[in-house]
Amino acid sequence: MVTVEEATATVLENSYTPVAISVPITEAVGRTLAEPIRADRDFPPFDRVAMDGIAIRFDEWDRGQREFPIEDTQAAGQAQKELKNELHALEVMTGAVLPEGADTVVRYEDLQINNGTARIIAESIQRGVNIHKQGQDARKADVLLPPGIILSPAEVALLASIGQSNVDVLSFPKAAIIASGDELIEIESTPEPHQIRRSNTYAIQAAMRELDWEGTQFHLPDHKEFLKESLAAILADNDVMIVSGGVSRGKYDYIPDVLAEIGVEKRFHQVSQRPGKPFWFGVTKKGKTVFALPGNPVSTYMCFHRYVKPWLMQSFGHPYRPLQAILAKDFTFEPSLTYFLQVQVRNEGGRLMAYPHPGGGSGDFANLKDVDGFLELPKEKTSFKQGEVYALVPFR
Repeated sequence: MVTVEEATATVLENSYTPVAISVPITEAVGRTLAEPIRADRDFPPFDRVAMDGIAIRFDEWDRGQREFPIEDTQAAGQAQKELKNELHALEVMTGAVLPEGADTVVRYEDLQINNGTARIIAESIQRGVNIHKQGQDARKADVLLPPGIILSPAEVALLASIGQSNVDVLSFPKAAIIASGDELIEIESTPEPHQIRRSNTYAIQAAMRELDWEGTQFHLPDHKEFLKESLAAILADNDVMIVSGGVSRGKYDYIPDVLAEIGVEKRFHQVSQRPGKPFWFGVTKKGKTVFALPGNPVSTYMCFHRYVKPWLMQSFGHPYRPLQAILAKDFTFEPSLTYFLQVQVRNEGGRLMAYPHPGGGSGDFANLKDVDGFLELPKEKTSFKQGEVYALVPFR
């Protein structure tokens, strides 16, 4: 049996090697950028008016002129106009090109406009005020976005602004999600008293989709030869298998033996944790990865968020850095195991408070609807005090 820390290190050391693929920017949010993004021109590409008002020559103000006849209007989206008379002004709109011959913008709030003449009522103005200068943000060919960042809507806007409709991102591993167990039936079926509907693979698939990662579901019965044949075929067609069930010590828990027989090298089996103690992890010589998770729903769910998700993010170059939360109430756990305590999380005055809500054990998946994550309580302690800070594994 390995510790949680040892299991984590082993999982993260066996990361997936992604390749770059091109996707439309409409599908890029949450993906990891695989190429440097450079400015196709200066940012902004012209001296840009930053406030609605008038554009003037500052020298005329500096000489004492306060009233400026308005000779024309420069709207956003219009080609650059010219201030033809140095003693005049052009009315300008936010986002417009600064008119040729003008060098200062006075906002409407500092003006009185009557009969086509603008009077400046501000006591002072500065040369060049309210102008976003060409190239102030970036110059043509500057790197705007480095590879390795996770794209958010803000970066998508930037990509659109430089005319990039597609972008190279890191590929997700092709994934299979496998439920093992004769007791499982499809969700549309009516269960007999000894049966349950298959739910773990749907939970995993949904958690993957939150990451924009797709996975194909399979259900395999507890028959060793069939398992062997099926898992070998599935593994050949995927980069990673996430198995739920069949990894404990029961008579029909064939998964560990079958995985060994099809060439998956065990890196560990059993972790000193609750829930999820029977967790099995292995890799093949070709770099394929297998997570074999315990079949109890809470165990499967916790192991996905605590191990599979960090493995994926590590593969994309994002090191595992768990959040921290403050235990809101005293809690006791006697066994010498790392305990993943189900908690409700609240932000109270800028402090992330975790309220224990342990539920009925690893089979009580209904309890997950009432909590926001797992607080990781170390095995070296049995008594955990209000106010102590521990790692948080959130899933909301």
